[in-house]
Amino acid sequence: QVQLVESGGGLVQAGGSLRLSCVASGTIFSINTMAWYRQAPGNQRAWVASITSGRPYYADSVKGRFTISRDNAKNTVYLQMNSLKPEDTGSYYCWTIGNGNVYWGQGTQVTVTS
Repeated sequence: QVQLVESGGGLVQAGGSLRLSCVASGTIFSINTMAWYRQAPGNQRAWVASITSGRPYYADSVKGRFTISRDNAKNTVYLQMNSLKPEDTGSYYCWTIGNGNVYWGQGTQVTVTS
């Protein structure tokens, strides 16, 4: 079992920044990929960024503005979000897969005002 706990969401004006954190616990030695998804009201959950074997990948909508990173010593993955836009508003979820199972965090809310 793997538990994921996100933090760092909040209310910010357009152009501002936030850093999300996701701490993993449990049977984490098998985790290779971690990712962030987001879900805006009325929309499906969408992939934002992921990191696999240290290599980052981004959705086109956030490329150049968001940075995903991982601290293996702290079992934590981060999402640094800069130049935030109102369309970045939503609940952000941490995701991973291990032992053939998919795990989600509980989500953290990000609200960007114009």
